[in-house]
Amino acid sequence: MIIVAGRLRVAAPDRERFLALSGEAVRLARATPGCHDFAVSADPLDPERINVYERWADRAVLHAFRGDGPAGELDTLITGADIEEFEVTDE
Repeated sequence: MIIVAGRLRVAAPDRERFLALSGEAVRLARATPGCHDFAVSADPLDPERINVYERWADRAVLHAFRGDGPAGELDTLITGADIEEFEVTDE
């Protein structure tokens, strides 16, 4: 299992637009076989922070869905990112 977690930075006035534009990606991800969870949400304390959490069956499914990452207007709204992938194995 792969967990992707972290935060994105956007200008405070752009946050609601970013979240609205992210809705389609969230819907598509959640409908993708191998996606166990996908969330993009506003941070309750920092108006420039977007929290990201994803859980995927494996790295191949994740990378097939993601491709080259955000494109178009979403990409232009991101001013910074701190996102990591973690591989989780069952014991």
